[in-house]
Amino acid sequence: MPEATVRTSGADVQLAVDYFHAYSVVGLLAVIGVLFVAVAFGAGRLLRPVVPTPEKLLTYECGVDPVGEGWAHTQVRYYVYAFLYVIFAVDSIFLFPWATVFAAPGFGGATLVEMFVFLGFLAVGLLYAWKKGVLEWT
Repeated sequence: MPEATVRTSGADVQLAVDYFHAYSVVGLLAVIGVLFVAVAFGAGRLLRPVVPTPEKLLTYECGVDPVGEGWAHTQVRYYVYAFLYVIFAVDSIFLFPWATVFAAPGFGGATLVEMFVFLGFLAVGLLYAWKKGVLEWT
């Protein structure tokens, strides 16, 4: 049985070289970025003064010395409100590109239906949170 030989043209080899050259540039930039961060942290560690005092070792909170225990109960509802705010803030960001596409000719009807579907999902989520009593403060 004769052995199969693979023949490559010069264009194929050049394409492979260009392909890996692009990745080498990305790798080089990653290495430079890591070195930059390492040098910055090393310089900060070497140049900063280190004089620990009891005052510096205290827990700092808004300029007031800590009083009492370090454990405090936090209400979960604050996080729920913050989470709902982030969800609706991010969703409102999606409205701006939609408005630019909606203004373009030929996209009016389709984008309007898509946005109503999107807003419908948001409304269902808000209705669910309201029915569960998440939005009640007390």
